[in-house]
Amino acid sequence: MLARRTLWLAAAVAGLLCCVSLARADQAQINTLNELFGALQRCWQAPALPRGASGMQITVMVSFRRDGSIFGKPKITFESDEAGDDQRLAYRVAVMETLQRCTPLPLTESLGGAIAGRPMTLRFDDRRHSPQRPTEKRAWLSPKIL
Repeated sequence: MLARRTLWLAAAVAGLLCCVSLARADQAQINTLNELFGALQRCWQAPALPRGASGMQITVMVSFRRDGSIFGKPKITFESDEAGDDQRLAYRVAVMETLQRCTPLPLTESLGGAIAGRPMTLRFDDRRHSPQRPTEKRAWLSPKIL
């Protein structure tokens, strides 16, 4: 009798956990391009740079399949000019690691069908600005000399 109750309780708990995990899976589905870009942005981890490094911009062209996996090979199409070779290599690796870590993306059927096989351009902007602010010009408060 006790074993039967335990079995029923275990089945009920398993059913609840299954329903909760299915609800979470539905919420995690990516349905718009903004959600897609947001998901990739959350996966992005900029490389560690030495103190004072300016960072850079890098753009990659990539296509996805209906299931959210990468179709073909991603291609770097732009890198900031002011970056050095070591910094460029670090950013290339960071972009490819981001794509590997995030894919396959949990796309809805409609978004997957809409973007399947189409090249998308993704820009990763990690420019770091110096903490110094430019000096303000006071054209409106010119001193009077008598």
